[in-house]
Amino acid sequence: MPSFTIIKHADIKALPLTAAGQRAGADQGDPQIAVQTLAPEAVGSLGVWECQPGGWPVVNRPDTEFTYIISGKALLTDDQTQEVVEVHGGDLIILPPGWSGRWDVLETVRKVYAIY
Repeated sequence: MPSFTIIKHADIKALPLTAAGQRAGADQGDPQIAVQTLAPEAVGSLGVWECQPGGWPVVNRPDTEFTYIISGKALLTDDQTQEVVEVHGGDLIILPPGWSGRWDVLETVRKVYAIY
């Protein structure tokens, strides 16, 4: 029988991640990313993601992303409203299918995400 998973906040902050190169589509800085997949048997994609400063556009997102920022600081820009919001540790973001906008990481961001 499957069991549940608990990862304490301090452990998420210290979890070793695997380097995955530059964020695809980057057009500002050198946003190197690193990831750790969690619950690989789950439907969708779950994990911890970290990104160094840099920026990239998101055009017509194909899926939903639920993400909780653990640390760092970024700006999210919504193409539709032109609203720019600063996000940092403790913020929750939900990006729906069809969303277009921009991520600009100002200080290395670590987040927990679920994409489905």
